[in-house]
Amino acid sequence: MPTRYLSIIVLLLTLTGCSTPVTDGHLRVVATTGPIGDIVQAIAGERVVLRTLLGPGIDPHTYVATESDLFALQEAQIVFYNGLHLEAGLGRIFEAMNRSGRIPTVAVAEAIPPHLLLYADEGRNAYDPHVWHDPQRWSYAVRAVRDALIAVDPGGSVIYHRRTERYLADIQSLDAELRAMAARIPPERRILVTAHDAFQYFGQAYGFRVEAVQGISTASEASATAIRSLTELVVTNRIPAIFVETSVSPRTIEAVQSAARAVGHEVRLGGALFSDSLGDPDGPAGTYVGMMRQNMQTIVSALADM
Repeated sequence: MPTRYLSIIVLLLTLTGCSTPVTDGHLRVVATTGPIGDIVQAIAGERVVLRTLLGPGIDPHTYVATESDLFALQEAQIVFYNGLHLEAGLGRIFEAMNRSGRIPTVAVAEAIPPHLLLYADEGRNAYDPHVWHDPQRWSYAVRAVRDALIAVDPGGSVIYHRRTERYLADIQSLDAELRAMAARIPPERRILVTAHDAFQYFGQAYGFRVEAVQGISTASEASATAIRSLTELVVTNRIPAIFVETSVSPRTIEAVQSAARAVGHEVRLGGALFSDSLGDPDGPAGTYVGMMRQNMQTIVSALADM
């Protein structure tokens, strides 16, 4: 969208908002990513009309809002986004909405206590935004969504509390299941190599060393140096499989595979991981719990000593 139109709509977002009463009995909610949308749907159910901006396979690091997205934001009564600079291309919009205060705009990852966040770089200039890959940390985001929904729809408080407890119980069960699955991989084989650095929280939670070709964001291209360094790691450690991602081009991981093969080490592609989005709504990775389970199943199948 041309910059001049974006500027106009951002201005509209600061001047209009949820002053119009609800006429259909449903709260209009916008969520940026699939994991956040899944929280909203699980907690609120039919009390809301939910629009999730980023569907399966969409990279939030490079996503730019469409005209349809911007008007959905304008009509929303509450907006949930990840924060921690995950949705970099939407940052200007959320800054404007936060300044205006007319539409509640909630950065769910920023509800996580800072001591539980990982830094995105050695300079400690920013936090890693991929917090949903650890269910324990993600539980803070769930409670943040619940509290924000109650603030704008107090009549649903009992329902929101009840459904939140059910969802949190599902997440706790998921965490235990994932730990049991990870235990099938010998510790020395728990080296997870992916396209971009989205799995550090996952690695810390389940005992994996995580290495990636690209950094926290996919906005910049991977360097030849990074590919060489990762190839050396793969060859030295005789890593049996490396992983592409559903929202990132497989090109860099395929380059590592080719470079390893050139020096005599055959490393296979272990499958596609859901790094920044859920899967198709009707598929096994169409929910947060399903996505996390699918990722671990893919990793275990590729790395476990069969």
